[in-house]
Amino acid sequence: MAAASFRFKHYDLKGQRAGTVIEVTLNAVNNVRLMTAGNFQRFKELLDFTYVGGVAKRSPVRLVVPEDGHWHLIVDMEGHNGMADSAVKVTPPPAAQRRAS
Repeated sequence: MAAASFRFKHYDLKGQRAGTVIEVTLNAVNNVRLMTAGNFQRFKELLDFTYVGGVAKRSPVRLVVPEDGHWHLIVDMEGHNGMADSAVKVTPPPAAQRRAS
């Protein structure tokens, strides 16, 4: 299996509910990508994959989990000068939203 030719930081967010907010704090411009477990596998194998997010030019970045499932967050330096220091905060959806799902 091929490996990504650029550095990245992986956060396994485990099972998350739709509406959960993922807040990422960075100290430099990097890519922030939120993806399902299947897409993370494709990312590692250098295949086409889909994700929520993109180039983070400002910090913090807030992404919303679009559906219940196992999620992964990648912070990577592809196309940028270096790897950013990063921190992640997970905020569950409000109780009213959890009951409505």
